[in-house]
Amino acid sequence: MKKMKKAGVSLGILMIALIGFAFMPVPQKITVKGSDTMVILAQKWAEVYMKSHQETIIQVTGGGSGTGISALINGSTDICNSSRPMKQSEMDKLKDRYASLGIEIPCAKDGVTIFLNSSNPVKELTLKQLSNIFSGKTKNWKEVGGPDADIKLYGRENSSGTYVFFKDNVVRTDYAASCQTLPGTAAVVNAVSKDKYGIGYGGAAYAAGVKHCAVKKDDKSTAYVANAETVKAGQYPITRYLYMYLRNRPTGEIKAYIDWILSPEGQKLVTEIGYFPVK
Repeated sequence: MKKMKKAGVSLGILMIALIGFAFMPVPQKITVKGSDTMVILAQKWAEVYMKSHQETIIQVTGGGSGTGISALINGSTDICNSSRPMKQSEMDKLKDRYASLGIEIPCAKDGVTIFLNSSNPVKELTLKQLSNIFSGKTKNWKEVGGPDADIKLYGRENSSGTYVFFKDNVVRTDYAASCQTLPGTAAVVNAVSKDKYGIGYGGAAYAAGVKHCAVKKDDKSTAYVANAETVKAGQYPITRYLYMYLRNRPTGEIKAYIDWILSPEGQKLVTEIGYFPVK
């Protein structure tokens, strides 16, 4: 009899546990994919948010803005991070598949930074000089006040939003065939730091271990480096927004996460990482 009572008690405990388990909330998974420029920021957002929202799992991967946009179109990510605006052709694909042009959410600002080796005496360049350098028209540093040496170009792969943004807004033509493309801004910074005749470009948050070249609109303008003041004032000439894209208006946990990113707490992390808040 005692054994039967014990068995009944054990079975009751098991049933209570199973019922409790059945009513446990299912973790909400959010996938984020895209811009390598934004990946360190996106990972930080996810890390901090999940600490206080343990029911949410946020998976962040890079691969480039173009890769993220493709994933958004084919339905394999919830949020696309992009360091450039979506193209009309990409929005058309979204419209054809989801009857939506997508939702664009500016979530941070960036000053695309020009990286020079620390030994390079050049301190500033105009947008025109940068265009000539990265298009291959200017090949020697002495043409822009530097040493008599060939300029070595380092840039991003064509799937990168930074590649597209810099081409459209600075180079304004094709990149020189001699420009070595690398898979990430960190790789660009590393290459320039080891090459005294190198020059590269990328997100401001990665500009460690290299010299920041000041940029000016033209010969008559003042040169600025990218920082919180010059970006906020619109003085730094290569400023851009960083975006999150969704297929439709966010709801549920995705909306809660995006609202938090745009809140003072989320925007504080933007500054900590090395970018600039949107508000």
